[in-house]
Amino acid sequence: MNSGIRQHRKNIYNFLLSFVILAVIAAGAIAINPAPAFALDRDKEILVGADFSGQVLTNDSFNKANLRNSNFTNADLGGVSLFGANMEEANFEGANLRGATLDLARMMKANLTNAILEGAFAYNTRLEGAVIDGADFTETLLRDDMIEKLCKVAKGTNPVTGRETRESQKDEVRCWASALLVSVVI
Repeated sequence: MNSGIRQHRKNIYNFLLSFVILAVIAAGAIAINPAPAFALDRDKEILVGADFSGQVLTNDSFNKANLRNSNFTNADLGGVSLFGANMEEANFEGANLRGATLDLARMMKANLTNAILEGAFAYNTRLEGAVIDGADFTETLLRDDMIEKLCKVAKGTNPVTGRETRESQKDEVRCWASALLVSVVI
């Protein structure tokens, strides 16, 4: 009977020791690899004048949000959805907008100086009056009429990608073709 009690105590001791070891390993794993941050849904929010400068907002959603006069300077907006958002006079200087969805967005008079829009979907985006010095539009889907407007003001080289703004707009031929067409009409 004594040996049965000892065996039972030994089993309980082994169980508790195993549990403590497992808890220590789990705590260590959590400390080493914390849970990933999740993308936020800011759809239809009124965020006029909000400051997102330097923030990592990858894969967040700002669909139809009012972001007029907001600051996204040096923010990481890779893969962000800004469908139908109002971003008039917003500051995107040095921002990463790679793969962003900008369709139907209003970005009139926005500052896109040195922004990277590589692979962004911006087919129906309104960019009238936007500052695009040094912006990289490589493989960005834009309407032909918007490309013509942007080609007229395109200048500079993106400091991160090393691409010239004029050359990055869909393809350089369109910029030169639109410039030639303007000079022939005049």
